[in-house]
Amino acid sequence: MHITLLRHGKPAFQLSGLVRAEALPQIADAYAVSGIVDEPPDDTKTFAQRHDLAISSDLPRAVESAHALGLKHIHHKDPIFRETPIPHLNSGGMTLPIGVWVVVLRILWLFGFSRNGESFKNARQRARQAAERLAQLANEHGNIILVGHGFINHFIAKELKAMGWSGPGSPSKGYWEFASFHSHST
Repeated sequence: MHITLLRHGKPAFQLSGLVRAEALPQIADAYAVSGIVDEPPDDTKTFAQRHDLAISSDLPRAVESAHALGLKHIHHKDPIFRETPIPHLNSGGMTLPIGVWVVVLRILWLFGFSRNGESFKNARQRARQAAERLAQLANEHGNIILVGHGFINHFIAKELKAMGWSGPGSPSKGYWEFASFHSHST
């Protein structure tokens, strides 16, 4: 049995331009509901369709990606597989490129900053629960694919490895990229 973790397609909402800190909540909300703007490579579509069960985050970019892959029926759309939200400030006049905000806020997140987001500790706990759920579903259904997100897929991969699954240390980070994990148990 296999679990494949696949990252969604390129989001329609682009995180670019100069942004004041006070605009971060609206940007986070807009990004959360964005769909995708590209199509998966044909070989990725073919690979994805070979799975026995399709699972997705409930965020639009993941659900749209699953449909773009030709996964006609998503058996589970669950918030447990959502991306780890980037914490952010509610106010402030500092203006930075959005890419700088994302990097700075992610680094602060690793050190405990979680205002308006999920703590690093809670994200890791959620990833453990998600990995356990995926393992259970793989045990019941065989080969499964999760259409998810970059950071949470990374944490789920670490948890799968800790549970004894074989696979890469971390899934690929690019859009439409994936990694598969194999269980040696029957």
